Amino acid sequence: MNFSHIARQTGISEKQVRNTIQLFEEGATLPFIARYRKEATGGLDEVEIGTLKDAWQKQQEVEKRREAILKAIDEQGKLTAELRKKIEGVFSLTELEDLYLPYKQKRKTRAVQAVERGLEPLALTIFKGQEMNPERKATAFLNKEVPTVEDALQGARDIMAEWISENADARNRLRNFFERDAVIIAKVKKKKEEEGAKYRDYFDFSEPLARIPSHRLLALRRGEEEGYLSVSISPDEDRAISALSRQFVIGPPLGKEQIELALKDSYKRLLKPAIETEFANLSREKADAYAIKIFAENLRQLLLAAPLGQKRVLAIDPGFRTGCKVVVLDEQGTLIRDTVIYPFDKPTEAQTVLRRLLESEKIEAVAIGNGTAGRETEDFTRKLLVTLGKERAVEVYMVSEQGASIYSASDVAREEFPDKDVTVRGSISIGRRLMDPLAELVKIDPKSIGVGQYQHDVDQSALKGTLDTVVESCVNSVGVNLNTASKHLLRYVSGLGPALAQNIVDYRAKAGGFQSRAQLLKVPRLGAKAFEQAAGFLRIEGSKNPLDNSAVHPERYELVAQMAKDLNATIPQLMQDQALRKQIQPSRYVTDDIGLPTLQDILKELEKPARDPRAERETFAFDAQVRTVDDLREGMILPGIVTNITAFGAFVDIGVKQDGLVHVSQLADRFVKDPNEVVRLQQTVKVRVTEIDLARKRIALSMKGV
Repeated sequence: MNFSHIARQTGISEKQVRNTIQLFEEGATLPFIARYRKEATGGLDEVEIGTLKDAWQKQQEVEKRREAILKAIDEQGKLTAELRKKIEGVFSLTELEDLYLPYKQKRKTRAVQAVERGLEPLALTIFKGQEMNPERKATAFLNKEVPTVEDALQGARDIMAEWISENADARNRLRNFFERDAVIIAKVKKKKEEEGAKYRDYFDFSEPLARIPSHRLLALRRGEEEGYLSVSISPDEDRAISALSRQFVIGPPLGKEQIELALKDSYKRLLKPAIETEFANLSREKADAYAIKIFAENLRQLLLAAPLGQKRVLAIDPGFRTGCKVVVLDEQGTLIRDTVIYPFDKPTEAQTVLRRLLESEKIEAVAIGNGTAGRETEDFTRKLLVTLGKERAVEVYMVSEQGASIYSASDVAREEFPDKDVTVRGSISIGRRLMDPLAELVKIDPKSIGVGQYQHDVDQSALKGTLDTVVESCVNSVGVNLNTASKHLLRYVSGLGPALAQNIVDYRAKAGGFQSRAQLLKVPRLGAKAFEQAAGFLRIEGSKNPLDNSAVHPERYELVAQMAKDLNATIPQLMQDQALRKQIQPSRYVTDDIGLPTLQDILKELEKPARDPRAERETFAFDAQVRTVDDLREGMILPGIVTNITAFGAFVDIGVKQDGLVHVSQLADRFVKDPNEVVRLQQTVKVRVTEIDLARKRIALSMKGV
């Protein structure tokens, strides 16, 4: 493994690279390394460690491919010392494939056929610029398979064209042209104008490839895949051929003429299509990476949305015709009871049922899904609370229903509530999302949550890998209650996974809960390594050792005990007494393994053990006078909630069952490159209505000057 190359690539020192990769090779996870091995990494954060990990994994792919190429060329008996040195000196798959190209097993190409007809010596003489009269020379190669001089020269040109296309320098030269000058061009396919009307903006489109934004590129590719658009990528042909000519066209005039013909053929038939495919794939990868990055950031914000916490919640999945499905959840999210009310057909009866539930179940908050009939159900509930004098005691929250139906019909929901139908399960999910978004959303495929852009068009394997990493990061940054967490949440804890999560839940049920972190080692198949990786992220409320309910890792319990002993105090006293903690001098406890970063983390945790990094939940209400698009007027200033963030702006729910778009240019009175600089998911904002397009169901909003 070339650590110095990864260091140059990532901008991280070689020592940090070496130490971090060693931790990964030993089985450490990214969250564990970032949180508990700061001395080894030099304080790298999760993003930097993730970047390093990606570079390391790509380098492993390169090394594997390098070995295969060296073996293949060696088996042909063509691996010279010089070629080996070249192959061992490159660090990208593209460069490796360029060097391997001349040695690849070929199909029956025109050049291969020409070589079989004995024309390679003619091609070589011309290509080296040594032939004054190619036509005269060609006569020596005539036979039954090569009946004419033109046939001989054509065969020689085919061979030269392949040599040019396999030349690593030529391919790199053309790549540089594509990188600087390539233009992506889209045209509508014949007789597809009406059917592909949604791609009208791209019917006659061109833009420099280097400047096209990801969302536009993904839209082009979707239009191409759906059969409405023809998309191509190309630099200026004359300039590209001219640059290649300087490399290859040498010798006397008649010889040059043959090389020039071969070069043009090589460019159009071999080189350009190959490099165009490369750049189509590369640009797609970059667009995918950017779209995945946006999705990942949105998912992180959604998972780390403010939780209401452990309160008794009444959750309602609203509906007009089929009624509103109502459930009551206790402080742990356990289903207490469920029923159906019809507030729009039988309002008196619905009021009676809700009143009884609110009072008998000591409800502290109401969660209402934001789908069909959501606003109307909210009004009905708020009016009832005012009648009961509970409008201040019981808060009402609108909760996003995105993905709730996916959960309701999933194996996870059926396993949790086998005797309940999908509507009841949906209501439960809505209530639990209010209490703890993270714990509930981990049960749903992140792609179903409804944030991001073009998530179904990007590389699905890369998307899944990134989103799983985000979920893992969020779960471990918040921490998990070992005695109440579901197996779906536990599976994302560092070092665990689905099998160990299930084993923990099974053991917990038999043992009546965990009394200490050390008890984890009694869980079947949970060994020392898994314990090391997971323990610091698991919490046990009421444990005999208060550190079990903190982010202090068990490997540092003795250190904290020594700190307490040095102050003639107990660990609980140390955690409760700020004056005691101020007497601790971290430098006294520095060792070869424990540095100031770890010691400072321990002191912060002693001050606020098991602190939740998420914000507190805020209440919100839409404008009571605005309920449908017909109620909107240009110039209105309305409250809204950010529901999605893309590269081109933010979507905001203003309570009319159709989100409006705040274009990136309308997010602030200054230039905004990334919408995340200004807004966050679930953020409450004030927006101005700037345009209402009823035909296309579009609402344009602005936050400028609001």
